[in-house]
Amino acid sequence: MPEPSTGPSTGTTGSAAPRSLAEALRARDDDSLAALLRARPDLLNPVPGDITQLATRAGTRASVVRALDRLDRFALQSAEALAVAPDPCPYPVLESLLAGEHGTTGGADNGSRAALPRALGTLREQALVWGDDERLRLVRTARELLAPSATRPSPTGLGPTVAEATAGMSPTRIQEIVAAAGLPGTHDPVSAVAALTGLFTDPERMAALLDEAPAEAHQVLGRLVWGPPYGEVTPQPTPPVRWLRDRGLLLPATARTVVLPREVALHLRGGLAHRVPEPVAPAVPAHREHRPHLVDANAAGQALAALATVEELVKSWEHTGPAVLRAGGLSVRDLKRTAATLDATEGAAAFWIELAYAAGLLAGDGEADERYAPTPAFDDWCELPPAERWSVLAAAWLPATRTAGLVGEQDAKARTLSVLGPDLDRSAAPEVRRRVLDLLAELPEGGSADPAALLARLAWERPVRGTSDLRARLAHWALTEAEVLGVTGRGALSAPGRALLEGRDPAAPLAPLLPEPVDHVLLQADLTAVAPGPLRRPLGDTLAVLADVESKGGATVYRFTPGSVRRALDAGHTASDLHAFLAEHSRTPVPQPLTYLIDDVSRRHGHLRVGASSSYVRCDDDGMLNEILADKRSAGLGLRRLAPTVLAAQAEPTTLLDGLRAMGYAPAAESRTGDVLVARADARRTAPRSAPEPVPDGPPVADATLLGSAVRAIRAGDRAATAVRKEPAEPSAPAPAAGELPRTSAAETLATVQAAALTGSAVWIGYVNADGAASQRVIAPVRVEGGFVTGYDHTADEVRTYALHRITGVAELAEDQV
Repeated sequence: MPEPSTGPSTGTTGSAAPRSLAEALRARDDDSLAALLRARPDLLNPVPGDITQLATRAGTRASVVRALDRLDRFALQSAEALAVAPDPCPYPVLESLLAGEHGTTGGADNGSRAALPRALGTLREQALVWGDDERLRLVRTARELLAPSATRPSPTGLGPTVAEATAGMSPTRIQEIVAAAGLPGTHDPVSAVAALTGLFTDPERMAALLDEAPAEAHQVLGRLVWGPPYGEVTPQPTPPVRWLRDRGLLLPATARTVVLPREVALHLRGGLAHRVPEPVAPAVPAHREHRPHLVDANAAGQALAALATVEELVKSWEHTGPAVLRAGGLSVRDLKRTAATLDATEGAAAFWIELAYAAGLLAGDGEADERYAPTPAFDDWCELPPAERWSVLAAAWLPATRTAGLVGEQDAKARTLSVLGPDLDRSAAPEVRRRVLDLLAELPEGGSADPAALLARLAWERPVRGTSDLRARLAHWALTEAEVLGVTGRGALSAPGRALLEGRDPAAPLAPLLPEPVDHVLLQADLTAVAPGPLRRPLGDTLAVLADVESKGGATVYRFTPGSVRRALDAGHTASDLHAFLAEHSRTPVPQPLTYLIDDVSRRHGHLRVGASSSYVRCDDDGMLNEILADKRSAGLGLRRLAPTVLAAQAEPTTLLDGLRAMGYAPAAESRTGDVLVARADARRTAPRSAPEPVPDGPPVADATLLGSAVRAIRAGDRAATAVRKEPAEPSAPAPAAGELPRTSAAETLATVQAAALTGSAVWIGYVNADGAASQRVIAPVRVEGGFVTGYDHTADEVRTYALHRITGVAELAEDQV
């Protein structure tokens, strides 16, 4: 058989078989160590002092669990197979566990043989497996996590070995099993267990033994062969179970359960560790194909709608934003109110709120009675061109960890998760979101994917995480959000979405797709105005005050009502201002009904004046006041006459204004001096706020510069820890062992570093810093003066200065170490 190729992942620089993980790592080249640190960034926090520390940290439970969590399904299946294989395991044995005894499953090659080198290369690269192909070893922590035990079943469905299952069995009982299996007796339990193991691993003898089994016994084995391997038995087992138990094909696990030994199960499985090996990632074909320009056009329309929705949302919180709950977040009532304002579902409203928050457009105002309000960044955002505004939203969405889809669900303490609440962060969300877009990017341009195929691929790539439905839900939410945001169109990745994914400015491909903002509207006789495209500022801002949005889409329809006209008058516009504004910006003549509406509301506007008494109403027309007092709808306002033209009220001015407007009047608020108060829409802003930072899913992946520096530091630290030192001149002063700080007198230390500075050689020192932390260093002294030594520190890869009184000792390096 040709030698298996496990790829370049080991990157070894020596030929001797390593005896430990540390030796295996020490034999790697720098590129291989950098690949390990890139794949497992938690190993860099902090940078290990040497290779031994790196190996120790790579074997800790937390780090191994994180590494296993990021394996694809076949790499994980390979690790699981190694966990049930002999330790160490030759490559051919591992291959047979994954490909079957003859490399086939059901008569056809399952692809495991060809895929195993890649999977094994991944495990080696991540330091989960070490050793050459003759002695493959899974790191001990991974074996403990993946191997079967009485309390934790193996993902393979295999049970304990014969040796493990008979560990507590009496020697007499073991000899009885050996005899019933047709084996000669032995003198000790160890050799008896070895003989039984040899029988179960011999295909020919096992086939002969099973030929003698009753038909019902085969049925029993068939129920246990693929796991779980444990079965309950009665005090008086059936004859087939008794036949299997007497010959060791089933072994007692407890008084009421039996277990199928691993060797027996593997024989029945044809040598396979897994029922269905999955060496190849599920394909994600193009489910539908669309013309790219149609995809981009659809995405541009969604992008434009997203901009309008976010702007409408944030502006609706300008006057009196919703209160911040004591525990943080938005109340259910305020979410419902916002959803009604946006004409959207509560789930969609939650997404837009979280997106605006992630983009830094709204935040809590920080007051004692805290409320949400737009931030100053919102004003800057509104001034940007539409494509750049969308770019801000998309750039905030892609790495966001806050998950709006969880709103309304309950956490582990049965508390309802609220919008903008503290418990919506899911660190896996950005990784899933980006991976979904990556898979869409791999399709032909304009191609959309079947969501089921996407989910199957994601589950294969992260099988450990795939055991929870959260990952599938995150993928579903990513698809939905990408579509409504305009990152995709008709399910296919759009040109702006592709630019976003590749780290390019998405505004550049989006700008040509968006309609140019217009500076006019079309006034209709039915008191509506049609905006044939996005409106320029300040036209859009003024029209939003003067009219209500009736429908959105490619063209926005505004409706003029008495209330909307009164709102414009309250904002300080006069009737003549409004007539001039409409005449200037309408491509059609101003209809008479609209002119009459503005004049009628203007004539009545401010006729009633409301001020603070607690509050009052004054009007020169005492008949109108009589009419108000006689109206039953005014009963809740607590009105009473103070003077012929003044009514006092027991309600607050705002409540009084709303009540009178609901009765059909057009009152105006006035100040203490009697002047009309003008409401400004942009009155409330928070103090400057920065956008929330995403919650990282573990340490970030280091860049190439940091990886290179870390590898050099680890190499130098390892050199300091393992370098061979010269024997000291004094026989009474033994050389320090590797890993121990050298100890020399102050005079010896000074003389040695001075000599090294003259010869340009490197020395090994022990150093204790100001915090009392001890370390070993290899330095090349260049200057010794004033109680300090300055030199190139090979460990830190930089020039440093050390206080001589903090050096515990110094030792010269052997000639081959210099």
